[in-house]
Amino acid sequence: MLVTQQPVLRRFWYPVIPMSALETGPQAFTLLKTPLVLWLNESGQPCAVLDRCCHRSAQLSKGVVCNGHIRCPYHGWEFDGSGTCVKVPQLTDNFIPPTYKVEGFRCQERYGYVWVALADPLTDIPEIPEVADPRFRQIHQFYEVWKCAGLRLMENSFDNAHPHFVHHQSFGVISEPVPPDLDSLEELEYGLRATSVLPVFNSDLQKQNLRMSEDRTVRILEGTWFMPFGRKLKITYPNGLIHIIFTAATPIDDQTSQVVQFCLRNDSEAEVSGKLPDSDR
Repeated sequence: MLVTQQPVLRRFWYPVIPMSALETGPQAFTLLKTPLVLWLNESGQPCAVLDRCCHRSAQLSKGVVCNGHIRCPYHGWEFDGSGTCVKVPQLTDNFIPPTYKVEGFRCQERYGYVWVALADPLTDIPEIPEVADPRFRQIHQFYEVWKCAGLRLMENSFDNAHPHFVHHQSFGVISEPVPPDLDSLEELEYGLRATSVLPVFNSDLQKQNLRMSEDRTVRILEGTWFMPFGRKLKITYPNGLIHIIFTAATPIDDQTSQVVQFCLRNDSEAEVSGKLPDSDR
Protein backbone atom coordinates (compact mmCIF):
# COMPACT_ATOMS: atom_id res chain seq x y z
CA MET A 1 0.00 0.00 0.00
CA LEU A 2 1.28 3.44 -0.96
CA VAL A 3 0.43 5.39 2.17
CA THR A 4 0.76 8.81 0.57
CA GLN A 5 -2.02 7.93 -1.88
CA GLN A 6 -4.51 7.13 0.88
CA PRO A 7 -6.13 10.44 2.01
CA VAL A 8 -7.80 8.74 4.98
CA LEU A 9 -4.38 8.19 6.59
CA ARG A 10 -4.10 11.95 7.06
CA ARG A 11 -6.99 11.67 9.52
CA PHE A 12 -5.07 9.94 12.30
CA TRP A 13 -2.69 11.11 15.01
CA TYR A 14 1.00 10.18 14.70
CA PRO A 15 3.93 10.68 17.12
CA VAL A 16 6.48 12.61 15.09
CA ILE A 17 9.27 13.83 17.38
CA PRO A 18 10.27 13.77 21.07
CA MET A 19 9.27 16.91 22.96
CA SER A 20 12.85 17.24 24.18
CA ALA A 21 14.06 17.70 20.58
CA LEU A 22 12.19 21.03 20.39
CA GLU A 23 13.99 22.52 23.37
CA THR A 24 16.88 23.59 21.13
CA GLY A 25 14.71 25.30 18.51
CA PRO A 26 12.49 24.49 15.52
CA GLN A 27 12.76 21.08 13.90
CA ALA A 28 11.75 19.71 10.50
CA PHE A 29 9.79 16.49 10.02
CA THR A 30 8.14 14.87 7.00
CA LEU A 31 4.78 13.20 7.64
CA LEU A 32 3.11 11.42 4.71
CA LYS A 33 5.37 13.42 2.38
CA THR A 34 4.15 16.65 3.97
CA PRO A 35 7.07 18.82 5.17
CA LEU A 36 6.45 20.20 8.66
CA VAL A 37 8.18 22.60 10.99
CA LEU A 38 7.63 22.03 14.70
CA TRP A 39 8.45 24.30 17.63
CA LEU A 40 7.34 25.27 21.14
CA ASN A 41 5.21 28.36 21.70
CA GLU A 42 5.50 30.70 24.68
CA SER A 43 3.45 28.29 26.81
CA GLY A 44 5.76 25.40 25.98
CA GLN A 45 3.11 23.73 23.81
CA PRO A 46 4.12 22.21 20.46
CA CYS A 47 3.06 23.76 17.15
CA ALA A 48 3.18 22.37 13.61
CA VAL A 49 2.74 24.18 10.30
CA LEU A 50 3.80 23.59 6.71
CA ASP A 51 7.55 24.03 6.39
CA ARG A 52 7.31 26.59 3.60
CA CYS A 53 6.88 30.31 3.97
CA CYS A 54 3.96 31.71 1.98
CA HIS A 55 6.14 34.63 0.85
CA ARG A 56 9.08 33.08 -1.03
CA SER A 57 8.79 29.39 -0.09
CA ALA A 58 11.77 29.41 2.31
CA GLN A 59 12.01 26.59 4.85
CA LEU A 60 10.63 27.90 8.12
CA SER A 61 12.54 25.16 9.96
CA LYS A 62 15.73 27.05 9.07
CA GLY A 63 14.47 30.02 11.07
CA VAL A 64 14.18 30.73 14.79
CA VAL A 65 11.46 31.01 17.42
CA CYS A 66 10.59 34.55 18.49
CA ASN A 67 8.03 35.17 21.26
CA GLY A 68 6.54 31.76 20.60
CA HIS A 69 6.26 32.31 16.83
CA ILE A 70 8.30 30.76 14.03
CA ARG A 71 10.31 33.42 12.16
CA CYS A 72 11.23 32.85 8.53
CA PRO A 73 14.99 33.02 7.90
CA TYR A 74 14.52 34.81 4.57
CA HIS A 75 12.59 38.02 5.31
CA GLY A 76 11.68 37.68 8.97
CA TRP A 77 7.96 37.03 8.62
CA GLU A 78 6.55 35.43 11.76
CA PHE A 79 3.75 32.85 12.06
CA ASP A 80 1.82 31.53 15.04
CA GLY A 81 0.82 27.93 15.69
CA SER A 82 -2.25 28.18 13.46
CA GLY A 83 -0.09 29.32 10.54
CA THR A 84 -1.35 32.91 10.63
CA CYS A 85 1.25 35.57 9.85
CA VAL A 86 1.56 37.85 12.88
CA LYS A 87 4.47 40.04 11.82
CA VAL A 88 5.89 41.39 8.57
CA PRO A 89 8.89 43.61 9.36
CA GLN A 90 8.72 45.32 5.96
CA LEU A 91 5.17 46.64 6.56
CA THR A 92 4.84 50.04 8.24
CA ASP A 93 1.06 50.29 8.72
CA ASN A 94 0.72 47.16 10.92
CA PHE A 95 -1.96 45.73 8.60
CA ILE A 96 -1.23 42.13 7.61
CA PRO A 97 -3.45 40.79 4.79
CA PRO A 98 -5.38 37.67 5.90
CA THR A 99 -3.97 35.77 2.92
CA TYR A 100 -0.54 35.89 4.56
CA LYS A 101 -0.64 32.46 6.19
CA VAL A 102 0.69 28.92 5.94
CA GLU A 103 -1.21 25.71 6.56
CA GLY A 104 -1.33 24.76 10.24
CA PHE A 105 -1.98 21.31 11.69
CA ARG A 106 -3.42 19.82 14.87
CA CYS A 107 -0.59 19.25 17.29
CA GLN A 108 -0.29 18.17 20.94
CA GLU A 109 2.03 16.49 23.41
CA ARG A 110 1.39 13.00 24.75
CA TYR A 111 3.70 10.45 26.39
CA GLY A 112 6.75 12.66 25.84
CA TYR A 113 6.23 12.99 22.07
CA VAL A 114 4.67 15.53 19.74
CA TRP A 115 1.64 14.10 17.92
CA VAL A 116 0.30 15.58 14.67
CA ALA A 117 -2.83 14.99 12.60
CA LEU A 118 -2.83 16.43 9.09
CA ALA A 119 -6.66 16.47 8.81
CA ASP A 120 -9.71 16.13 11.04
CA PRO A 121 -8.89 13.04 13.17
CA LEU A 122 -11.19 10.04 13.01
CA THR A 123 -10.16 8.95 16.50
CA ASP A 124 -8.17 10.16 19.49
CA ILE A 125 -4.53 9.59 20.33
CA PRO A 126 -4.23 6.00 21.65
CA GLU A 127 -5.03 5.81 25.34
CA ILE A 128 -2.34 4.22 27.53
CA PRO A 129 -3.59 4.61 31.11
CA GLU A 130 -0.50 2.98 32.64
CA VAL A 131 1.55 6.08 31.74
CA ALA A 132 -0.29 7.98 34.49
CA ASP A 133 -0.23 5.03 36.91
CA PRO A 134 2.41 5.58 39.63
CA ARG A 135 3.01 1.83 39.80
CA PHE A 136 4.59 1.96 36.33
CA ARG A 137 7.76 3.56 35.07
CA GLN A 138 8.14 4.66 31.45
CA ILE A 139 11.29 3.83 29.49
CA HIS A 140 11.90 5.47 26.11
CA GLN A 141 13.49 2.77 23.98
CA PHE A 142 14.19 4.13 20.50
CA TYR A 143 13.31 6.71 17.89
CA GLU A 144 14.69 5.79 14.48
CA VAL A 145 13.86 5.55 10.78
CA TRP A 146 13.07 2.10 9.37
CA LYS A 147 12.75 1.03 5.76
CA CYS A 148 9.55 -0.74 6.66
CA ALA A 149 5.85 -0.32 5.93
CA GLY A 150 3.68 0.46 8.94
CA LEU A 151 1.20 -2.35 8.30
CA ARG A 152 4.04 -4.88 8.06
CA LEU A 153 5.21 -3.83 11.48
CA MET A 154 1.68 -4.07 12.88
CA GLU A 155 1.31 -7.56 11.39
CA ASN A 156 4.50 -8.63 13.15
CA SER A 157 3.06 -7.52 16.48
CA PHE A 158 0.27 -10.11 16.32
CA ASP A 159 2.31 -12.96 14.81
CA ASN A 160 2.95 -15.60 17.49
CA ALA A 161 4.83 -17.84 15.06
CA HIS A 162 7.92 -15.66 14.65
CA PRO A 163 9.25 -15.28 18.26
CA HIS A 164 10.70 -18.81 18.46
CA PHE A 165 12.88 -18.09 15.42
CA VAL A 166 13.55 -14.34 15.46
CA HIS A 167 14.09 -14.25 19.23
CA HIS A 168 15.55 -17.73 19.76
CA GLN A 169 18.68 -16.30 21.39
CA SER A 170 16.70 -14.54 24.10
CA PHE A 171 13.30 -16.13 24.80
CA GLY A 172 12.12 -18.11 21.77
CA VAL A 173 11.81 -21.92 21.88
CA ILE A 174 12.86 -22.94 18.37
CA SER A 175 12.04 -26.60 19.03
CA GLU A 176 8.35 -25.69 19.49
CA PRO A 177 7.49 -23.84 16.27
CA VAL A 178 3.69 -24.27 16.37
CA PRO A 179 2.19 -20.99 17.63
CA PRO A 180 -0.51 -21.01 20.32
CA ASP A 181 -4.11 -20.35 19.39
CA LEU A 182 -5.60 -16.98 20.26
CA ASP A 183 -7.67 -17.00 23.43
CA SER A 184 -9.77 -14.09 22.20
CA LEU A 185 -10.06 -11.65 19.32
CA GLU A 186 -12.08 -8.48 19.77
CA GLU A 187 -12.88 -6.01 17.00
CA LEU A 188 -12.64 -2.38 18.08
CA GLU A 189 -14.01 0.68 16.31
CA TYR A 190 -10.56 1.56 14.99
CA GLY A 191 -8.47 -1.54 15.56
CA LEU A 192 -8.56 -4.87 17.38
CA ARG A 193 -7.49 -6.58 20.59
CA ALA A 194 -6.13 -10.13 20.82
CA THR A 195 -5.08 -12.27 23.79
CA SER A 196 -2.99 -15.43 23.96
CA VAL A 197 -0.46 -17.30 26.12
CA LEU A 198 3.05 -17.84 24.70
CA PRO A 199 5.46 -20.36 26.30
CA VAL A 200 9.00 -18.91 26.39
CA PHE A 201 12.53 -19.79 27.49
CA ASN A 202 14.24 -17.91 30.33
CA SER A 203 17.85 -17.13 29.49
CA ASP A 204 20.14 -15.95 32.28
CA LEU A 205 19.55 -12.36 31.22
CA GLN A 206 15.79 -12.89 31.15
CA LYS A 207 15.90 -14.44 34.62
CA GLN A 208 17.46 -11.23 35.87
CA ASN A 209 15.05 -9.01 33.94
CA LEU A 210 12.00 -10.98 35.07
CA ARG A 211 13.28 -11.82 38.58
CA MET A 212 12.43 -15.48 37.94
CA SER A 213 14.73 -18.49 38.40
CA GLU A 214 12.75 -20.97 36.27
CA ASP A 215 14.15 -22.02 32.90
CA ARG A 216 10.69 -21.80 31.31
CA THR A 217 7.73 -19.49 31.80
CA VAL A 218 4.82 -18.06 29.81
CA ARG A 219 3.92 -14.65 28.48
CA ILE A 220 0.27 -13.75 28.90
CA LEU A 221 -0.22 -11.45 25.93
CA GLU A 222 -2.78 -8.74 25.28
CA GLY A 223 -2.14 -6.94 22.01
CA THR A 224 -4.09 -3.87 20.89
CA TRP A 225 -3.86 -2.45 17.39
CA PHE A 226 -4.62 1.24 17.04
CA MET A 227 -5.34 2.05 13.42
CA PRO A 228 -3.43 2.62 11.33
CA PHE A 229 0.13 2.10 12.64
CA GLY A 230 0.15 1.90 16.44
CA ARG A 231 0.13 -1.04 18.82
CA LYS A 232 0.25 -1.70 22.54
CA LEU A 233 1.54 -5.08 23.72
CA LYS A 234 0.84 -5.89 27.37
CA ILE A 235 2.89 -8.83 28.64
CA THR A 236 2.02 -10.27 32.05
CA TYR A 237 4.18 -12.94 33.73
CA PRO A 238 3.09 -15.50 36.35
CA ASN A 239 4.98 -13.61 39.08
CA GLY A 240 2.89 -10.46 38.49
CA LEU A 241 5.44 -8.51 36.47
CA ILE A 242 3.82 -6.46 33.71
CA HIS A 243 5.81 -5.24 30.72
CA ILE A 244 4.01 -2.98 28.23
CA ILE A 245 5.48 -2.05 24.85
CA PHE A 246 4.02 0.75 22.74
CA THR A 247 5.20 0.99 19.13
CA ALA A 248 4.19 3.42 16.40
CA ALA A 249 5.32 3.41 12.77
CA THR A 250 4.81 7.03 11.73
CA PRO A 251 4.75 7.17 7.89
CA ILE A 252 7.34 9.51 6.42
CA ASP A 253 6.70 8.47 2.82
CA ASP A 254 5.87 5.31 0.86
CA GLN A 255 9.15 3.58 1.77
CA THR A 256 10.07 4.73 5.28
CA SER A 257 8.59 4.98 8.77
CA GLN A 258 9.74 6.85 11.85
CA VAL A 259 9.48 4.17 14.53
CA VAL A 260 8.73 5.33 18.07
CA GLN A 261 8.89 2.79 20.88
CA PHE A 262 8.69 3.06 24.64
CA CYS A 263 7.81 0.57 27.36
CA LEU A 264 6.30 0.58 30.84
CA ARG A 265 7.02 -1.80 33.72
CA ASN A 266 5.50 -2.21 37.15
CA ASP A 267 8.88 -2.61 38.84
CA SER A 268 11.90 -0.41 39.52
CA GLU A 269 15.31 -0.31 37.91
CA ALA A 270 16.80 -1.19 41.28
CA GLU A 271 14.72 -4.36 41.44
CA VAL A 272 15.90 -5.47 38.00
CA SER A 273 19.55 -4.77 38.75
CA GLY A 274 19.30 -6.53 42.08
CA LYS A 275 20.20 -3.34 43.94
CA LEU A 276 18.32 -1.99 46.90
CA PRO A 277 17.02 1.59 46.93
CA ASP A 278 19.10 3.96 49.08
CA SER A 279 16.30 4.03 51.66
CA ASP A 280 16.59 0.25 52.15
CA ARG A 281 20.35 -0.01 52.48
